[in-house]
This record gives sequence, C-alpha cells and structure tokens, in this order.
Amino acid sequence: MRELNFNLQNLEATRLFANQLSATLKTGDIITFEGTLGAGKTEFCRALIHAIGYHEDVPSPTFSLLQTYEPELDDQQKPAIWHFDLYRLENSEDVLELGIEDGFDTAITLIEWPDKMGSYLPDGHLKIMLSMGDDEGSRNIKIICDDYWAIRLKDLKV
Repeated sequence: MRELNFNLQNLEATRLFANQLSATLKTGDIITFEGTLGAGKTEFCRALIHAIGYHEDVPSPTFSLLQTYEPELDDQQKPAIWHFDLYRLENSEDVLELGIEDGFDTAITLIEWPDKMGSYLPDGHLKIMLSMGDDEGSRNIKIICDDYWAIRLKDLKV
C-alpha cells in the first residue's frame, strides 16, 4: 500500500484538489472518506461531485444514507455518482438493502464512514483520510492506495 499526503490550506484549495481528483475517476471507482466529525468529509465529497459536473445542491446524506446523481439522457459521458453517509447505519448488512452493490457497478461510489460496512467493503478502493490542519480552515489529506491507484493519481498536487 502507498500513502500520499497533502495539506490543503483552505476550502478553495480543497475544491481545486477535488477537481484534480475528479479527472482521474470513472464508473466503478469506490472512494472512502474517513475522519472525525467536522473533518471535512462531506465538504470534500460536495466539491468532488461539483467538479464532476453536477451543479445542483449537494446535501449531506446523513439522514437519507444515500444521495444519487445521475446524468441527463443527453449527457451520458458524465458518470453517475452514489454518495453514501453510513454514520447512522446500525448493522453492516443494512448496506446491502441500500443497493450499494449496484452503485459499485454503475457509478462512482463515495462512502463516508466506511467502517460501518464491515466486510462488505470491497478491496481495491481508494481511501481518503481527512483531518484538521494546523491553520484555521486547513485540512490534511492522507490517501492510502494500492499500486493501481498510485499510478492513476501520480499527477495530483496541491
């Protein structure tokens, strides 16, 4: 496994970083987001969803557990996105009732609180860990990935 570390000085830097990451993503990718409450997981997902081209409001799926973004019929080049927030998930088996396996096959899948999935989280996903930086509004990002992802992410920079 490889580890990539980045320090994002503010929200704008987070958005720019999400934009770079979005250019590397495709249908079937699974990205997990870990960090404490308030670390910026949802904000990073929001920036990523906007960077992929969904410009509508991007609410946190904390209560609904899942928010989906589907391309218009005349825009099939844009991938679908399934955004999960599993913070309130009570049993790991419940993730199957949300249809998460369909998301794995047909969308880019973003998962906050992936530890709630237990053994249902597939290998080969990209792990993004967020934490508060030293300066107000800054975030530290640690990406844990295999060689496949490391090659895809080689051009990421702050």
